[in-house]
Order: sequence, then C-alpha cells, then structure tokens
Amino acid sequence: MQTITNSAGDLSKSLHAPIEFDISFAPPKPTPSSPRGNTAFQQLFIPWIVRGEDGKLKVQSQPPAHLIHALADATTQNPKKKVKKKKPQASSSSSAVTSSSTSEPKLSKAARRYYNENIKEPPQRLSKVLAAAGVASRRTSEELIFDGKVTVNGSLCTTPQTRVDPTRDIIYVNGNRVPKKLPPKVYFALNKPKGYICSSGEKETKSVVSLFDEFMASWDKRNPGTPKPRLFTVGRLDVATTGLIIVTNDGDFAQKLSHPSSSLPKEYITTVAGDVHKRHLMAISEGTVVEGVHCVPDSVELMPKQHDIPRARLRIVVHEGRNHEVRELVKNAGLEVYSLKRVRIGGFRLPSDLGLGKHVELKQSELKALGWKS
Repeated sequence: MQTITNSAGDLSKSLHAPIEFDISFAPPKPTPSSPRGNTAFQQLFIPWIVRGEDGKLKVQSQPPAHLIHALADATTQNPKKKVKKKKPQASSSSSAVTSSSTSEPKLSKAARRYYNENIKEPPQRLSKVLAAAGVASRRTSEELIFDGKVTVNGSLCTTPQTRVDPTRDIIYVNGNRVPKKLPPKVYFALNKPKGYICSSGEKETKSVVSLFDEFMASWDKRNPGTPKPRLFTVGRLDVATTGLIIVTNDGDFAQKLSHPSSSLPKEYITTVAGDVHKRHLMAISEGTVVEGVHCVPDSVELMPKQHDIPRARLRIVVHEGRNHEVRELVKNAGLEVYSLKRVRIGGFRLPSDLGLGKHVELKQSELKALGWKS
C-alpha cells in the first residue's frame, strides 16, 4: 500500500510540473536583393579611367563630364512616318505638271552630289538639244527657234541660248514633241569615195550621209524605242578627195576635232602628174598662203615608186586643216594633183581593209587616239 501511495504522489507531482519541449528551427533563407533597397553594398562598381587637368590618369566612379553632355544632347531617331501620297492637282501651267510628274526620288546628300557630278547632265542650249535629238543641224535649229516654231513648256521660245533639260522640259517643234530620251552618241570612220560631198542637206543626192542609209534603216530593229541619231561629218573633204572622214552625232566631239586649236596632224597621200624634184619638195615645205593664213606643212616626203602605180606620190602631213590646203601647197610648188587621199587623223589611221563607201564604228581606244576623252 505504501508503494502505491508513493507512486500516486509522484504522479500528482509530475502532472503539476511544467512541460518543456526541445524544438529547433531551420536557419532562415536568404532574401533576394532588391534593386530598390539599400544598394550601398550591392552596387556594381564600374571604374572610369579619365585624364585629369594635370594630365595624369585617374580612376573615378562617374563617367566623364563630356560623355554625359554628349548623351544629353543626343536625339533619338524616330521611326519614319508614312506620308500619304497626294493626288496631283490639275494645273494649266505645263511647267508645274512637268515638275510634279518628273520629281527626283529623295536620296541622301552624298548620293545626290554623286548623281549631279557624275551622272546627271547639266541643262544645255536649246539649239544644241534640238540638234542632238535629230531635228536639224544646229544652225537650222537656230533658224527654227528664231522663226517662232519652237515652244518650251507651252511658251514660245525665240532664244537659242535658252538652257533646257530634255528629261524635264516639254519641247515642241512645228507641233511635234521632241523625245525626252536623246539618241546615243555614235562615232564612225568612213572611207569616203570620190564624187561625194560632206554636206548633209536633203537636196544633195550624193552626200556622205547617204552612205549610212542602210544603217539608219535597220536602226529601229537594233535599237527599239531609241530615237535615231542625226549624223554629220567632222570637218570636210572636197568632192574629189577620198579617204578617212569621221561621221558622228556628237557636236562637242566634232567641234573639238575640227577646231584649229586641237592641232591634230592629218596625213594625205597625193598622186601628182610628172616628175618630182628636190625643188618641188622645198617649195611645199616652205608653205603657202591659204585663206589669208600662211600654212606650213609638218612634213613632206616623196614615197618610193610602185610597179602598179606609175605616177609619183607624196606624203604630206598638215595640222591647220584649211580648205584645199594640201592642193594649194602642191599647186604652189608647180605640180598638178592627180588624186588625193587622207589616210590618218591624229593617232587613228584608216584601216587598210576598209573598202570605199564602207564605215566602221570607233572604239574607245580609237577615240582616244583622236584626242577625245568622253
């Protein structure tokens, strides 16, 4: 019984004593750093190496002042806004229609400069544009302008020096519009036969230009949609002289080659009647007066005789290019010209296999030999 009592007493004590638990918690998880919080110990340090006023390099945490100002002054590029195309309004002024319908595309400043300096042709004289378009010769074109038969952008134009752009301006001659696209520049070497003159007049039945009728007849087939060129000769050869003559539609090229300032040497082979002595050669080399100018040849040479050509031949080189210059030189020496042929102009020589009345188109290298730089 005693044992039971003690046990009961111990049980009552244990019931009234406080109960203690041994509980432990896991360590707290690290909280993610917030960009908005205190960044004194979390900010990434970017060093800036700059040169101070004393000229020495130093490290600083702030970017240089000039960089901050440059970023502040910089402007962002806004995306291009779509521009609604306005319908062209009808206008009675032909020039307004021309400018609106043929406006150039908007290009960069460098692209426009390159186009204007290397590709676009500047405005030209009205008479020159008409001649290049094949309307007539430059002199005849000036007469058409003076006669009031030419209009530019709907207005009568009587001044041949008026500057026009055929790609922009609307030009009419006798009610017919001049095409915007001018014919390409062409250059030919022709072996002129005897009996043909260098005039391009329509009334002339045996003109040098008539030797190109077959070429012009096939132009549309070979160059569809391209205007025909108006051909003319560079300089002249008289009706009895044969040989090399240049035919083109480039007025600037013709003017440069035929102008006395070009000083292009021209070589002729002349066959004379009778015997040639030293005194004849001396008289030719001393020159003579042609058109009021004393002309002296560059060289005179007696060519060796050939078995198939019984007459004496002279090689004469001149650079003046005066009318009948070679004939006058030979005549002044007391000789009679039997035949005269031009075989060279500048550095270009008449091809030996080119028959009489035949022509060949000149290449760039041959144009350079004539002293022309396109």
